[in-house]
Amino acid sequence: MKIGIVCYPTFGGSGVVATELGMALADKGHEVHFITYNQPVRLDFLTHNLHFHQVVIEEYPLFEYQPYELALSSKMVEVVKEHDLEVLHVHYAIPHAYAAYMAKQMLKEKGLDVRVVTTLHGTDITLVGSHPTYKTAVEFSINNSDVVTAVSNNLKETSNTLFKITKDIKVIYNFIDVDKYDNAHDAECNRIAIAKPHERILTHISNFRPVKRVEDVIKIFYEVQKEIPSKLLLVGEGPERIHAENLVNKLKISKDVLFLGNSSEVAKVLCYSDVFLLPSQTESFGLAALEAMAAKTPVISTNTGGLPEVNIHGVTGYLSDLGDIKDMAKNAISILKKDETLETFKNNAREHAKRFSLENILPVYEEIYKSCYKNKVE
Repeated sequence: MKIGIVCYPTFGGSGVVATELGMALADKGHEVHFITYNQPVRLDFLTHNLHFHQVVIEEYPLFEYQPYELALSSKMVEVVKEHDLEVLHVHYAIPHAYAAYMAKQMLKEKGLDVRVVTTLHGTDITLVGSHPTYKTAVEFSINNSDVVTAVSNNLKETSNTLFKITKDIKVIYNFIDVDKYDNAHDAECNRIAIAKPHERILTHISNFRPVKRVEDVIKIFYEVQKEIPSKLLLVGEGPERIHAENLVNKLKISKDVLFLGNSSEVAKVLCYSDVFLLPSQTESFGLAALEAMAAKTPVISTNTGGLPEVNIHGVTGYLSDLGDIKDMAKNAISILKKDETLETFKNNAREHAKRFSLENILPVYEEIYKSCYKNKVE
């Protein structure tokens, strides 16, 4: 099939999932076209099956804010016409679902019919999409998509609560290419470069937005390192980084905390890790947690959003109430204290991650696309 994928080309979960999905589809022989303003960060190659089309925004003094959704709609029309695409799969409702609807209407006038699959990822619904400024347009765009999917049951329920959805939302979990993490924690992992043999390593990976509560990560680590010699790896960039650095300095633990910035080599970073910290205000799914588990890293997280669907309490890690620093620190210590306990949680995490393997999820998306194609033919 010929599939267009529209996403944010960033380190955020929706962009990562969209990019990994596109590359996997191309590997299966499908023709995939990414349509976005920059090449996605994890799109590290282009082939005859994998293409990138940049949405260029012209600067006009008339506009205080440049109309990206108009440029995106026009680019979608151009790519669909030129490459005879059958499906547009848009990730993140704003502004992608709205732009796809406009593109579909423009194409109809030219006698072309393209199907639109919209995947809801989380904050596009819970934070941005539900805002009164956008709510009507988002609701309209979702209801006028041919197929709507959500990355967790929790997000499906939330979407139906916040909006008047007339479509049946299909839950398709985020996925992981488990094979990419096969070498994590093996003999080639140069752990000694980060910590001494007796030290544990805790890790957090995110876009450092307020919803990720990075200061809670640091506070949890502060409590853990009082009892267990440890290092903390912080991976990512964003508005909360400066506050995180200030807190680290205030607590006088800068020698034990490493800020690594953005990285596209997540498996390599997780290779060093013993526990992953994710005390988020909300997570529609928790892709970072799943990546950690695939690398045999147990997860300490909140019990919000879709996290309980990913992180199994007492098996792959532990769940705590939002903001309960003491409980999260206590749970981390209980995992880290004994080698035998840590190894059990590591193995449990890895086994559970296989449930979300790419080979299990990819066929589900392929069936979605085929159903669109069948309906189009009919």
